[in-house]
Amino acid sequence: MKIYSGCGKKKCAIARVFFKIKKNKIKINNLNINEYFNKKLNYKLIFDPIKLTNSKNLDIKISVRGGGKCSQIFAIRNGLAKALLCYNEKYKKILSDNKLLTRDSRMVERKKIGKIKSRKSKQFSKR
Repeated sequence: MKIYSGCGKKKCAIARVFFKIKKNKIKINNLNINEYFNKKLNYKLIFDPIKLTNSKNLDIKISVRGGGKCSQIFAIRNGLAKALLCYNEKYKKILSDNKLLTRDSRMVERKKIGKIKSRKSKQFSKR
């Protein structure tokens, strides 16, 4: 059986997604998806690429690290879309139209010297 893979990123979160056609099972860092993400509202976004492509019977194994839970969800979503693209090239139009193949490049801006935060500065007094 062939294993398909994809790597997704958002901010500092990096997700490596592997799947094979077998039975409907999802493991994230060797934990069940309900154990890893507490609330169901959080991880419903992960299944967008699967729903759009009507893929069934996927045995998904995900390794994710870095960032917060929200960033990890979007990294997994991006990685899963890329893995589905490796599985079938016909999915490219569907996935790219829904912007699932592009990485969100926004990052936290670094703190500058002499400032409190990246842009916030001390109150200026003219006199």
